[in-house]
Amino acid sequence: MNRKYLIMGAFSMALLLGQPMTFVSPAYAQEQADEQEMEKEQEKGANGGKLFRSGDFAVEVKIVEDDAPPQFNVYAYQGDQPISPSGVDLTIELTRIDGEINTFSFTPENGVLVGNGIVTEPHSYDVKMQATYNGQTHNWAYESYEGRTEISDMAAKEAGVEIEKVTSAMIGEYARLTGRITLDRNSTAQIRARFPGIVKSVKAEWGQKVKKGDVLATIESNESLNVYSVRAPVDGVVMARDTNVGDVAGDEPLFTVADLSEVWAEFHIFPSDLPKIEQGQMVKVYTVSSIKGETPHIVEAPVKMLLPTADAESQTVLAIVSLDNSDGKWRPGMTIKGDLLIRKKKASLAVKKASLQSFGDFTVAFAKFGEKYEVRMLELGMSDGDMVEVLGGIKPNTEYVSGNSFLIKADVEKSGAGHDH
Repeated sequence: MNRKYLIMGAFSMALLLGQPMTFVSPAYAQEQADEQEMEKEQEKGANGGKLFRSGDFAVEVKIVEDDAPPQFNVYAYQGDQPISPSGVDLTIELTRIDGEINTFSFTPENGVLVGNGIVTEPHSYDVKMQATYNGQTHNWAYESYEGRTEISDMAAKEAGVEIEKVTSAMIGEYARLTGRITLDRNSTAQIRARFPGIVKSVKAEWGQKVKKGDVLATIESNESLNVYSVRAPVDGVVMARDTNVGDVAGDEPLFTVADLSEVWAEFHIFPSDLPKIEQGQMVKVYTVSSIKGETPHIVEAPVKMLLPTADAESQTVLAIVSLDNSDGKWRPGMTIKGDLLIRKKKASLAVKKASLQSFGDFTVAFAKFGEKYEVRMLELGMSDGDMVEVLGGIKPNTEYVSGNSFLIKADVEKSGAGHDH
C-alpha cells in the first residue's frame, strides 16, 4: 500500500489550530476505499474468524486472546462441513514491517488447530498460509495491518513530527512532594520585654528591615520606672508587630524578626515514602505558577533534616530543605512542589514520555520505518517525568515518534487501522 500526502501549508495550519488534518492523493483515497471494501467482503467463518477457501477446502483463522496470550486457532472445512484437524498440515508465516518473520506450526487440540507460539503485538503483518489435506496443498497470502499509516517525510516535517531512536537512558525514581515556604526557625526571633511595663514608643513597622541592635520599642519598667530599649537581636525583617504605644508589655512577644536571606521549604512525607528518604538526598524545589506561561522558580538543594515527630492528623513527617533567598523570590507561605531523587537507574531502553499515546487497551509509541509508521504496544517501567523505561514491545535503535505523536494516532484512526481482530 503506497500512501503519499500532498502538502500546501494547510497541515501546519491545522496543527496550529489544534486540529490534525491529513491531505491524501486521489490515488490513495481510491486505494483506501478499495481496501475498506475488501475488508467488508472478507468472509467470516462460523467461529467469527476469517475464512479462506480453495475449491471445496477452507480454513478459518482466528486469534484467540481472552484471558491468555494471543494465539492462532484454525478450523478446517471440507464442503462447508467441519473436518477433523488431525488430517491437516498447516503453517502460517508472518512478515512484519521491520523484516522479522514469525513462523507457526499447528497441532490438533479438541477439534482445533492450535498455533505453537504467541502472536505478539501488534497484529500487523503480511501473511502466507499453507495447508495440506488429502495430498493437496493450498496456499493463501493476505495483508493484515493494524495501527499502521504512511505519511511523507515532507508532511511529517511540516507538521512538526519529531523522530528519535530508542536507546538507553538514566532514569531517576522520584518522590513527588508538596509543601510550603516557611521562615527559617533557626534565624527567627520572637522579641519580648525584659521587664513588664508600659510601652512608651514603637520604632519598627510591619515589613521593615532592621539591623541587629536597632531599637524597636521603648518600655517604662513597672518596678524601676526607668525607660529601657527593646532591640533587634538579629538582622532581618519585622514579620509581626504585636504592640502599640500605651500597651502593657508582659510575657507575650512584641515583635517577630526573621532573617529572610534563607528560608525553609517544608515538605510533607507520607509513611509509604518515608523509608526511601534520608537526610542529604537532593530535592528539586519549584513554585506552583498561577499565571499562564509563567516560568516557575526552580532550585535544587539537599534535605537538611527530617523532623523526629509526625503530624498527629496527617501522620506525615516534615522534611526540611534550606533555600538561599538572597533574591527574595521565595516568600513564606508560598505553595511549592518538590521532586526528591530516591535513586537513579540505567534503563536499557527508554522513550520520551511525551511520545506515549493510548491505543485501545494499550499504551503505545509509534515506530517509523521509512515513511510508514506502526504502533508498538509497550511494557513500561519507571519514569522520571521526562523519560520512561521500556521493558518490552520495541527493539533497540528503532526510530519512533518522540514529539507530536498525536498526529500519527489521528491518522491511524482516520485510516481505520485500529486494534481489531
